[in-house]
Amino acid sequence: MNDKISAFQSAVWSYYREYGRHDLPWRQPEPDGSFDPYKILVSEVMLQQTQVPRVIPKYDEFLKHFPTCASLAAAPLGNVLRIWSGLGYNRRAKFLWECARQVEAEHGGRLPETSAELVKLPGIGPNTAGAVLAYAYNQPVVFIETNIRTVFIHHFFTGQQNITDRHILDLVAQTLPDQPRQWYWSLMDYGTHLKQTVGNLNTLSKHYTKQSRFEGSRRQTRGQVLRLLSDRPLSLAELAAHIADPRLPGVLQDLTTEGFIAQNRTMYALKAH
Repeated sequence: MNDKISAFQSAVWSYYREYGRHDLPWRQPEPDGSFDPYKILVSEVMLQQTQVPRVIPKYDEFLKHFPTCASLAAAPLGNVLRIWSGLGYNRRAKFLWECARQVEAEHGGRLPETSAELVKLPGIGPNTAGAVLAYAYNQPVVFIETNIRTVFIHHFFTGQQNITDRHILDLVAQTLPDQPRQWYWSLMDYGTHLKQTVGNLNTLSKHYTKQSRFEGSRRQTRGQVLRLLSDRPLSLAELAAHIADPRLPGVLQDLTTEGFIAQNRTMYALKAH
């Protein structure tokens, strides 16, 4: 097994040296050589279910408006949703905003350095926590996401199905070298390459679920509402003139209950706070 692990590590490192995406904005250190945990978190939340080319311009725009955790925490939620508009999955923006407020209130403006504390923050699960710890703090943590899963299935589970993350995580731990930050970058880039060349091996995972169709979905209608309200408050009739969906009243109710929008008599607007 040691020879197989060594060969695996060599393959991953070799790919990264030659083809790694070294210029990604969230992989650039601060002037002192450190990595800003806040910027890492922003990138990780944006990259959930969204491709890198779509994220890069939004990441730059978001940090231009909210360069620090404190600036995000102080911003009205409506402003955050306006900047996020177009990236989709708007719950991520609200979670990020809530997370910033909690970090400011409870952690002095700096993201915690343990998984146990990170997962207590809004929108941060074990895998996002692991990514923050590896990329921001260079900690030798063990976590998994789709690209990492792809790499390990390709190299260690040929011909198998219903592969569990538990078995993959055991191998992630066994193969983790001394440079966790760069190692996980390498796995991410190599996994992206494998998806493009051998296909989506995540379908062989026991935990795989097919992403629901966006076109015609309730999620699409939610996004349309938030996009329209980013310009100005609108009535139900005005929204319905743009969105021909009988689910619209229910969507508005959900968005109000979840704290994305507010209703003042007949008008709907993005939530200010």
